[in-house]
Amino acid sequence: MAGIPVFASPVLPEWIDYNGHLRDAYYGLIFSQSTDALMDRIGLDAAYRARTGCTLYTLEMHLHYLREVKVGDTTEVLLRILGLDAKRIHVALELMCEGKPGVAASAEVMLLHVRQHEGGVSTAPLPAEIAAELAQLRAESSTLAADAAGSRRMEMRAAAPPS
Repeated sequence: MAGIPVFASPVLPEWIDYNGHLRDAYYGLIFSQSTDALMDRIGLDAAYRARTGCTLYTLEMHLHYLREVKVGDTTEVLLRILGLDAKRIHVALELMCEGKPGVAASAEVMLLHVRQHEGGVSTAPLPAEIAAELAQLRAESSTLAADAAGSRRMEMRAAAPPS
C-alpha cells in the first residue's frame, strides 16, 4: 500500500467532461475533500475551527493526471505525510480507482495552519496534540513507498536558437 486511506468517493455523472472521463477540476475537488478528511482525522474539525478560529490554508498543490477515471468508478485517496514543522504540513496524496491497478492521479500539497480573525489572517503554530497526531501519521506513512512520482518544477525551456 502506498499510503494511509483517508477518503473515498464515487465519480458522479455530472463530473464527467466531453471526453468521457473525469473533468480535471474534479480531481482537485477529490483531493481537497481528502484534505478535509485529514483535518477531521487529526482534530482540526468543524468544532476546532469554530472554537479557535484556526484552520488550514492550501499554499500550493501540484496535480499529476496519470490515467482516466470514468463515471461509476469509486475513488480512494491514500496519504503520506512528507514533512511538517510548527505551522506547515507537506502531504502526498494518491488517487486510486477501486478494482483497477495503479494510481490514477497524485497530488502534493503544502498546507499552512492559520488563525482567521477580524481584519485578516495570521499564521499560527499547530497545537501540540495536533502536531502529535501528524507526527504519528508521518511515522506510519514514512515507510510506505509512493506508487506515483512526486512533484517537480514545472517550466517550459526555450528552444535552442537556430544555428
